Amino acid sequence: MSQSPNGSFRWPLPVTGAPYERPSADVLEALSSVSAATACAILHHLGVRRTAMLGPAPLRPGQRVVGSALTLQFMPQREDIASGVDQEHIERHTALWAALNAVRDGDVLAVQAYASAESGCLGEMLVQHFRNRGGAGIVVDGRIRDTGKVRASGVPIWATGSTPCFSSQTELFPWGYEVPIACGAVLVLPGDIVIADDDGAVVVPASLAWEVARQAGDHEEWEAFSRERIAAGGSLDRYYPLTAEARLEFDQWKQQGTTPRSAAQ
Repeated sequence: MSQSPNGSFRWPLPVTGAPYERPSADVLEALSSVSAATACAILHHLGVRRTAMLGPAPLRPGQRVVGSALTLQFMPQREDIASGVDQEHIERHTALWAALNAVRDGDVLAVQAYASAESGCLGEMLVQHFRNRGGAGIVVDGRIRDTGKVRASGVPIWATGSTPCFSSQTELFPWGYEVPIACGAVLVLPGDIVIADDDGAVVVPASLAWEVARQAGDHEEWEAFSRERIAAGGSLDRYYPLTAEARLEFDQWKQQGTTPRSAAQ
């Protein structure tokens, strides 16, 4: 640990995890058009039910991101380690700066902050640095500051709200990066894949990414078919989800490349 400039407390060096494998460009491309809702539904059927990060909401409507999870862990302050005194200047020696300097092209920064209503985990300057390093998006289980300027930066961000406080001004301290975290009550491991859109953010375990991509194509095709049929007055009970009979109709629809002539039922 190191002593603060005024001698008031000591803080730990950033905790980091073991090297991890980032997802390939191919799997990210395969997931690029998959919605958060579709990924969440497929993972549920695969037996992984805690994937939706509860709390973080999009800062702007219409934003979307798919990328490799770079994790950042905030922890509660304890006065003998970190008391908030001078920490705005000390933060450059913490996991917050270390994580931002570790950002690679396409990373999604996932932040554990316990849904804190006080700690502004990121602000304008840090988000700009994140963007400069090629970061794709940010999901914060907590708040941000400089909200207007951050929104104008164009970086897709999901957060629980905004605050005027800087990241360690009140109750939290940037402790670790590239370590397992809990973001929105969901376990996120470095190198997992984050899919986030207007519905929120979902974590796709790296080991299941290809299976999610494989199933997503069929899932989104039959939903498009169902959407078309229901819009034409078709029965909800028949078309969502598809009954066995409707599935046969769907298969015909796919083979023909157009909606079959049979009337919606």
